[in-house]
This record gives sequence, structure tokens and C-alpha cells, in this order.
Amino acid sequence: MQRSFIAKNPSVLIFLACLALFTLIVTVLSEGLGLGMISTSFIKTLGKTLCLCLIAVAMDLIWGFTGILSLGHFAFFGLGGYMIGMWLMYERTRLIVVESLSQAEIPPTSSEVVDAIGNQIFGVVGASEFPLIWAFADSLFLQLLLVVLVPGLLALVFGWLAFRSRVTGVYLSILTQAMTLALALYLFQNDSGLRGNNGLSGLQNLPGVEASQDVVSLWFLWASALALGLGYLLAAWVVSGKFGSVIRGIRDNEARVRFLGYSVETYKLMIFTLTACIAAIAGALYYPQAGIINPAEIAPIASIYLAVWVAIGGRGRLYGAVIGAAFVSLLSTWFTGGQAPDIPLGFYTIKWVDWWLVLLGLSFVAVTLFAPKGMGGLVDLWTQARAPNRHGADLGPDDSALREQEASK
Repeated sequence: MQRSFIAKNPSVLIFLACLALFTLIVTVLSEGLGLGMISTSFIKTLGKTLCLCLIAVAMDLIWGFTGILSLGHFAFFGLGGYMIGMWLMYERTRLIVVESLSQAEIPPTSSEVVDAIGNQIFGVVGASEFPLIWAFADSLFLQLLLVVLVPGLLALVFGWLAFRSRVTGVYLSILTQAMTLALALYLFQNDSGLRGNNGLSGLQNLPGVEASQDVVSLWFLWASALALGLGYLLAAWVVSGKFGSVIRGIRDNEARVRFLGYSVETYKLMIFTLTACIAAIAGALYYPQAGIINPAEIAPIASIYLAVWVAIGGRGRLYGAVIGAAFVSLLSTWFTGGQAPDIPLGFYTIKWVDWWLVLLGLSFVAVTLFAPKGMGGLVDLWTQARAPNRHGADLGPDDSALREQEASK
């Protein structure tokens, strides 16, 4: 009798139950709908953390399970944020412009409204006309499609060029980092069409929504939790079947998998594109909670941080990626937000705002050297994971297979 997916992967059900319980508790304790024990700003921090957990799951799929150390997945994360940010900024500006022009004696034409919107958005970079990439900015449905299509297409083209050339290892990591750097440098230019270094701002204001930020922050928290739950479920399904066995084989011995007749490049391209789309969805939920996005968010260092989160959490374990991202993100907020007390040493005062990155780097080195399973390895200790007791069980295909003797080895 074939067991169900959940029966074969009980950790998925446990994770989803914990995520639902966490979301419920935060909702009850929130200022928007609950007891007011958790501030709105911290609700946004938690919502953003869930988005970072989602991109960490994507990173674990591509690195922990497939063995491809991508240092460019934050580029897809940022592109997802830009795509939804274009609609948010356009629609919010349109409402402001329409309300302002409605007081004029002569009703404005549609072209005058568009020109006024362009002046409001691009005046900061000395322009007024909408670039071609803003062609669908007035349509929420189309921009939501672009959240997935633009990063997915970039990943598809880049992956096809890289994998068909059989670039692997550190060289592939350098290529992904170069892609991220090139994209960031392009977006820094004022003529990129995305306001250069100014980026897109005011994204926390949902156009046409009268609800307060207390409530809106909860909406995004729920959406982020739902996206993380679905993303985790999808990732677990991918790695649990034949596809997961093949990508693990690619990670462990790519040449052997190719010798067995599998199209290694196709599997790599599929997982690279899939994880890019997951990262983009995470970014589309993250930046409306952050309120702003600019090219600095796509800098290569962000993708390096992502790899550190997954390594600390334990790569090759989906729950490890979530644990690592959540732990480091919340700890970073505490250290860099001025909440961690300074440590006076007499001759020098340790200020965690300045020393946080050093601490993070040392933690990464320590985990790599002394705890390669990361924080996820603690789950093994907690559950007392061990090899099954096979004494007396068949250890071979025929009756002559040794049993007790081999089981003792």
C-alpha cells in the first residue's frame, strides 16, 4: 500500500502546524486585531522575516539539495519587489494626482493625468515620461504576472547559457554574482527607468485601502505565512520524489548521474528557474512591508548573507533553512536596531551596530568547521535521530545474506 506524501514526510505537517500556530498567536497579540502586546513595527519585522525564510527555502533547494551555490538569488528577490512596487507606486500616485486635478475648473484629460503621474514619479531623476518597462504598471493583474515572469525568464536565459556550457563549482558561483552585480549597477543608473538610486518608495501604502497600518501589516503577515507554507510544501514535494533523488545525485556525483542517462542540464535549469520564481514571490511580499526598494537591496553581499543563513541553519534540510533565516534575521534586527546593549571594556566599547557583521562572519566559520549540519542538526539531537535497529532483518536480496553479523558492524 502506497503511503501518502504527508505520511512519508511528517515533518511537513509539523512545520505547517507550527507556522499556523505562530501566525495565530501573533495575530491575537497584535495591535491591529488583538490584545496590543506586539507593536505594528514588530509585526512588519515578523512578516519580512517570513519572506526571508521563503527565499532561504529556495536557496536550500538550489544549494543544499542540488549543490549549486548561487550568489545571485537576491537579484530575483529584488526584481519581484520592483515588479509589484511599480504598480503600488503608480496607483498611489494616480490617486493623488486625480484628487488634486479634480479641483481644477476644467476636468483634466487622460493624457494630462498620465503626464502628471510621470512628473510625480520621475521628477526626482529629471524625467517625466514613462519608460517602456512601465507599460503595464496600471494593471495589478499583469504586474503580478511579471513578478514571476521577469525573474523566471532571467533565470531561464542565464541558466541555459551557464548550464549548457557546463560551468560548475566556484566558476558558476562567480557568474551568478557577476549577474547580480551587473543588474544592481544597471538599476543604479537614472535612465534605467526605475528611478536609479532613489528606488521605489511609499510601497507600504496600499492604494484605495482605508485600513490602518495596524491592519495592513497583519494582512501582509498572513500573506507571507501562506506563501511560506505553500513554498515549503512545494519544496518538500519536489525533493521527496524522483526529481529530488536526481538533484541529490547531481549534488553528490554529477558525472555519474549524467552517465546514467539523465539530462543534468535540464534538471539544473528547472530547479534554478523554480527557485528564482519562489525568490521573486518572497520579494514581492517583502518590500511592501519594508516600504522601499532600491538597487542596494540587490547588491551581491545580500546573496552572500543568504548563503550564510542557510549554512547556519543547516543546508540540505528545509526546516534548517527556515530556522537559520529566522534566527539570523531577528538577531540582526536586535543587534543593528540599537536594542543590544553596548559592552564597555574600559579601553574600548563594543557597539554591536558596528560589530554585528563580524559576529555573523565568525558564526559562519564556526558552523562550517564544527557544526556542518548547522542549527538543523539540533533537531536530530532533540528527536534522537539514529540508524534503525536492523538486527535480524534481511540485509540482502537472498537467503545467504548475513544478518546479525552485518547488523553489528
